[in-house]
Amino acid sequence: MNSDDRTGQVVVHLDGVRKEYGGTTALDGVSLEIRAGEAVAVMGPSGCGKSTLLNMIAGLDRPTAGTVVVDGHDLGRLDETGLALFRRRHIGMVFQFFNLIDDLPALDNVTLSAQLLGIPARQARRRALELLDELGIADRKDAYPAVLSGGERQRVAVARALMNRPALLLADEPTGALDSRSGEQVMDLLIDLNQIGQTLLLVTHDPHLATRCAGRLVELADGRVDRESTLERTE
Repeated sequence: MNSDDRTGQVVVHLDGVRKEYGGTTALDGVSLEIRAGEAVAVMGPSGCGKSTLLNMIAGLDRPTAGTVVVDGHDLGRLDETGLALFRRRHIGMVFQFFNLIDDLPALDNVTLSAQLLGIPARQARRRALELLDELGIADRKDAYPAVLSGGERQRVAVARALMNRPALLLADEPTGALDSRSGEQVMDLLIDLNQIGQTLLLVTHDPHLATRCAGRLVELADGRVDRESTLERTE
């Protein structure tokens, strides 16, 4: 799925990132590097800055101070159009509640991001079918989200996120809306993706997800990196 040959190169570089909303400081001088091929989990209590950090790296929000460089792009130098193109070309995002389009079947949900980049429909459809097959849900390509299980919907969402071969896959509580069995299947999927080279950043409240899927843990507290540690993956 991902033929990234840049293992070891820095994909994410944050230097002194601060984010203020009114009088509230969401991030307070965060510096962080993520290298190609890593799987990094970010944890911490509610309100510690996890979602803000994810939004900074995705180019969905701008820092009050500091720099954010992702896949060689200094996001502070991009205008809104440039940020939108950056996200489509370099970032894959997987959300807790899937964010699929209800009135499109699975295949069309997956191809949409490629079509937004102007990739020909036939080429996009071929790539989408390959992804759905590799994720084990090719037989559900014509099904609408409403009739898919939670695990199937998240697999469609992962296929959509991988459509444009992103340098970085961001997952925000990817198992939070799933039952335990579907959650385990999605964890297995994330592990498999990382093992073939996909760089992952997971934001989660679930220590089981972190220890199963990530090789490094970044713990936030009060908008700062409180601790970083190496993880031994568990089964």
